Amino acid sequence: MDESELVKQCLQGKRDSQKQLYEHYAPKMLGVCYRYAYSREEAEDFLQESFIVIFRKLHQWKGEGPLGAWIRKVVVNTSLNCIKARHRFTENMNIIPIDHIPDNTVIQNDVSDKELMELVHNLPIGYKTVFNLYAIEGYSHDEIGKMLDIKAGTSRSQFTRAREMLMKKINSEKIESNGGQLR
Repeated sequence: MDESELVKQCLQGKRDSQKQLYEHYAPKMLGVCYRYAYSREEAEDFLQESFIVIFRKLHQWKGEGPLGAWIRKVVVNTSLNCIKARHRFTENMNIIPIDHIPDNTVIQNDVSDKELMELVHNLPIGYKTVFNLYAIEGYSHDEIGKMLDIKAGTSRSQFTRAREMLMKKINSEKIESNGGQLR
C-alpha cells in the first residue's frame, strides 16, 4: 500500500492501517526522540506524544513530499515542545557573546557515529537540543531561535559551546585510550 492510501485509511479510522503506520515509523522516530531526551523512558514519552499529534494532524499531510519527512518534523517539534514544558529550556541556557565564537572548530572524524551520539546525548539540554537541530536536522540558527523562543545568537552560542564540549570529551577519551598521550 502506498503512503497516500495508508493515510487515507488512517483518516477513515481503520485501526489496522493506524497500527501499520505506527509500526513502520515508530522505531526510527524513537531514535529521533532519544536525541532530545534525557532517557529512553523520556524518549518513549516524546514518541507517544508525537504519535498523538501525528494522528490528530494527519489530515494536514497533503502528499507533497514523503510522509516520513512530515512525520519526522512533527516528532522533532513535539519533542521540542515536551522539552520546553519539562525542562524550562530557556532558563538554563549559557549565553556567550557572538564575537567570542571560534569559526573553525571541527569535531574529529575518528569517533564512531554511535560514540558521537552518546556524547551528544550527555550534553546539557540546551547544548544537546541546539546541536541536534543545527548539525543533524539542518535548521538554521534563525529557525532554531523561532522554534525555541530564543535569539539566533543564543542558538549559535549554544551550538558552539556544544561543539567545544564534544571536542574536549573526544580528545580526553583519545588521551585515555592511548595511555595518556594524544595522537
